[in-house]
Amino acid sequence: MSRRFVLSLARLALLGLIGVGVSGCIGEDLRHGYQIDQAALATVKPGMSAEQVLQILGTPSTVSTVGNKSWYYISQNTRRTVLFLGERVEDQKVTAVYFNQGFKVERVSLYGLQDGKVFDFIERTTPTSGADRAFISQLFRGLTRYEPFGSGNAASPVPGATRGQ
Repeated sequence: MSRRFVLSLARLALLGLIGVGVSGCIGEDLRHGYQIDQAALATVKPGMSAEQVLQILGTPSTVSTVGNKSWYYISQNTRRTVLFLGERVEDQKVTAVYFNQGFKVERVSLYGLQDGKVFDFIERTTPTSGADRAFISQLFRGLTRYEPFGSGNAASPVPGATRGQ
């Protein structure tokens, strides 16, 4: 075999290995929460009991905190273009089942992205007022505004002293 052929074969093998390695980093579609079965959802009719809804749709993602009169089934489809980077919400659906006083189905509603704002249900951070500034600028913010005796526009805080002399 010629040296040129061996080098070509080695380059081709290297490109193949790089291609296989990089293909593992290509994005993925992720589905979170309750995935709606349209056939099952169509069987939920006004007047059905809560037990029948549980048998058809299963346990809700969350329920209303006041009176337990609304059940919510939440699903979210996200896309990650490159592995290990953040996700982008492509679709979010909330199926709401509303009950009357006797816990019979009053109505079923379907909400999507166009009906509201995308929010993180489990956000593990607490918003603070300093979050809009960089850490270093917060540390040195007082250095540019240091005024030990006030703003400089009023009379001197020291009795008998005059400014500018």
